[in-house]
Amino acid sequence: MKNEGLFAAKIKKIRMSRIIIYGILIFFSIIYLIPIYILFTTSVKSFKEVSLSRMWYFPMEFTLENFKLVWVGSVEQGFNGLGRMFMNSIYVVIPATVISTSVGSLNGYVFSKWKFKYSNVIFSLFLFGMFIPYQSILIPLVETMRRIGLYGSLSGLILAQIIYGIPITTLIFRNYYATIPTELIESARMDGANFFNIYRHIFLPLSIPASAVVVIWQFTSIWNSYLFPVVLTTSPKVQPITVGLVNFAGSYFIKWNIQMAGAVITALPALIIFLLLGKLFIRGMMAGAIKG
Repeated sequence: MKNEGLFAAKIKKIRMSRIIIYGILIFFSIIYLIPIYILFTTSVKSFKEVSLSRMWYFPMEFTLENFKLVWVGSVEQGFNGLGRMFMNSIYVVIPATVISTSVGSLNGYVFSKWKFKYSNVIFSLFLFGMFIPYQSILIPLVETMRRIGLYGSLSGLILAQIIYGIPITTLIFRNYYATIPTELIESARMDGANFFNIYRHIFLPLSIPASAVVVIWQFTSIWNSYLFPVVLTTSPKVQPITVGLVNFAGSYFIKWNIQMAGAVITALPALIIFLLLGKLFIRGMMAGAIKG
């Protein structure tokens, strides 16, 4: 009976600990989600409902007109829509993500399994690019883009995002591929497989979790990037949505509910990518994609 009582007391203690832990997690989750709640509720309200006293309330009059105005713009209210800039971001983020992911995957394969003279030095130079502050290279970057004729264009912005994405993509893939047994390469070479056959038939099929990590990382970073776009693009015709949103939200004439709708539109693509690839992202982290 005494042992049973001790066992029951231990179970009760464990349950109480879990309740406390879950309570703390729920509390901080609510604190984190409050701004998002206000963002979404304000974006579907009419302007007459937008006030500090009513910002916590659900909209009495649900409307999607704000999103339409944000997308196409309004001549009467004096602002251009974010639709063109949204598509500019799509034109930048897709090729930049795909190319930087592909190059990083190949680099990671080489640096993890094909050692050559000075390979560690070269890999260290790749990593050095991760620690260079973007602000310190803006002037030479702009001058370089001017000399090659890409300044002020989407192509120049894509190129910059690819180059500065390669170090982190290389590191993630290199750490992930290092967990793959070297015996697989040796067996494939004995069967006559060459460098690219091994990469294509062995490493690529195994790299789906790491690829998910890199795609989410690159897509989110490039989509949310502001410094490179505002410096390398000079016209609203080629500026991405982050630049448009900052200019949009900085206006004193655009209503708060419309600004919130613009923020929602800007945030949705990165959120959708994470929802689609979230499970693979967790698998990649657990499997060593971001372990050093």
